[in-house]
Amino acid sequence: MFVSDLALNDFRSYHEVVLALDPGVTAFVGQNGQGKTNLVEAIAYLSTFSSHRVAADAALVRQGTPGAVVRAKVVHDERPTLVELEIVAGKANRARLNRAPARTRDVLGVVRTVLFAPEDLELVKGDPGHRRRFLDDLLVLLTPRLAGTRAEYDKVLRQRGALLKSAGAVRRRGGRPDLSTLDVWDGQLAAAGAQIVAARTALVRRLRPFAAQAYEQVSAGQGAARLDYRASVDTVEGAADITAAELAGPGGEAAAAALEAREAALLDVPAVTERLLAAMQRLRDKELDRGVSLVGPHRDDLVLSLGTLPAKGYASHGESWSFALALRLASYEVLREDDGSPWGTDGEPVLILDDVFAELDARRRERLAAMVAGARQVLITAAVAEDVPAALDGARFTVHAGEVTRG
Repeated sequence: MFVSDLALNDFRSYHEVVLALDPGVTAFVGQNGQGKTNLVEAIAYLSTFSSHRVAADAALVRQGTPGAVVRAKVVHDERPTLVELEIVAGKANRARLNRAPARTRDVLGVVRTVLFAPEDLELVKGDPGHRRRFLDDLLVLLTPRLAGTRAEYDKVLRQRGALLKSAGAVRRRGGRPDLSTLDVWDGQLAAAGAQIVAARTALVRRLRPFAAQAYEQVSAGQGAARLDYRASVDTVEGAADITAAELAGPGGEAAAAALEAREAALLDVPAVTERLLAAMQRLRDKELDRGVSLVGPHRDDLVLSLGTLPAKGYASHGESWSFALALRLASYEVLREDDGSPWGTDGEPVLILDDVFAELDARRRERLAAMVAGARQVLITAAVAEDVPAALDGARFTVHAGEVTRG
């Protein structure tokens, strides 16, 4: 797939802009603050309904206006689809497909993007929330219905947390809180949580070989990258982590078999549901004391290892960049091989490189350029034209003070 046309109204700094885009490489060049990232952010937003730069949609609406509109024509298997999303601060988004009103969830999957940006360094160095979001955003692209599961889990998690706080307060005052409602929330949280745990585990297994290969290519063989899913339900049950050092050590075969069995168990949704329920019962006193839910996918993590060491805390700045890039390139490969999209067999996503070449040293820059040059559509932002490697020569747009001109 590729995006052939983009139109923005009152999105970020743009009152109005209309662009025709081609397959292949397109670079948006302009100094910081001129609006080049806003263009690729809009395309990426259509993909996941979230921004890689801000948490709240209000920041996407041009100041002083009630809402923003993002329109894109997307070509799947030579068939164009027009998708439109209206963003109204503080309200639900409104969507249209081929000019007809549509549910926003029906728009998910029409546009597929993989975006690599400086913020992705947090995938390696940041807290687990960044890595959980990485997995969940990719899951929504692969299986849009999981957006509803994730929303349901988040809603129940908030409601259960509020009940834990109020019940805990009653207990601290010497009262006996009614916990019958908590049992209902436990069941709902476990049911949705098990689906998320299973989906994430399956995704990590798909990503693992691609990430290892991408890291080897980007770093020119400087270390082996590995991904593993750490489920909080395993931790509550007393299961020790199986580390990269154990996998590489003398007992590596036994460790690998144990890890395989643990992952296989996480794919069993009914079994994980029961395990989560049991873990909640085991932790009930602690949860009431603290007023938070202590087990579930919101407490899980994606563990990144380089060689025999965890990447977080041990990887150098360059290695962290390479690992973050490997995660995005692995996402691209998983999406490209996916044939489950209802929009056609051409599932290759748009690859977006937002101001990343200036952050990479010369060797990594050239290796990345060689790896992505053959992608169906690559969108690049750069402060100066010289930041774009020669291997990625293509269409150029100059962005200055909110004006976008070709050439």
